[in-house]
Amino acid sequence: MALDDPQDKRMSRQAMKAELLDAETELALAYAWRDHRDEAALHRLITAYMRLAISMAAKFKRYGAPMNDLIQEAGLGLMKAADKFDPDRGVRFSTYAVWWIKASIQDYVMRNWSMVRTGSTSSQKSLFFNMRRVQARLEREAATDGLALDRHQLHQMIASEIGVPLRDVEMMEGRLSGSDFSLNATQASDEEGREWIEALEDESEQAAELVAHRHDTEQLRDWLIEAMQALNERERFIVRERKLREDARTLESLGDELGLSKERVRQLEAAAFAKMRKSLEARSREVQHFLV
Repeated sequence: MALDDPQDKRMSRQAMKAELLDAETELALAYAWRDHRDEAALHRLITAYMRLAISMAAKFKRYGAPMNDLIQEAGLGLMKAADKFDPDRGVRFSTYAVWWIKASIQDYVMRNWSMVRTGSTSSQKSLFFNMRRVQARLEREAATDGLALDRHQLHQMIASEIGVPLRDVEMMEGRLSGSDFSLNATQASDEEGREWIEALEDESEQAAELVAHRHDTEQLRDWLIEAMQALNERERFIVRERKLREDARTLESLGDELGLSKERVRQLEAAAFAKMRKSLEARSREVQHFLV
């Protein structure tokens, strides 16, 4: 991991000095943060795995972003992982955190690669971070075999290799090989020419779409209320506390309040969801029958 900036090197040295957590200690810290919002436990967990975040950030340095910014984004991903980690699932925190760290760094790189977004779908992200590497390998292999690939053949092979549509490969090729232009530049050489920004399609929702969306949202809300009414009082309470609160409560805290075990609360929650699902599916069948 090559770090050129003195500040980056200092952060790396500090991270390398952090403690190595065993599985038992890691689990205890995760429970302390999730159940009691123990900030000291969170700080200890984040500090211990900051070396992982820095190591992953260094892998994206070739995209031209400042290393310090990459480390900050990696740290944000690490904190998101800590906030969303569920120690009950039996997975090591480091394994779970890798996905959040990588996603945070990739989003940052793609936001800053160009003034115009390079892409946001999973296939576009996969292309952005893998296309050049796969293309270089395919060209080397073809040269070794004495083959000459034309542009279309190469794009087809890249699409097959990465598992994305051909049109996405062709689109990404144009975006990666082009440069940024001002949207305020005129389309013609004379001063009367329209600016390019005037030719962009308005992607905001139109009036008809807004009305339809509002109607669908209200209909779904009514169906959910009806499905909730099919539950008994205890089931409604569990669903509200687990899914409708901004800070969802844990099974353990609900069990303490209701005088039940955590497993019993989980069973009641599952039963409540099954009842609601049955009610919503019945509504869905009614709509499909009406449309037919």
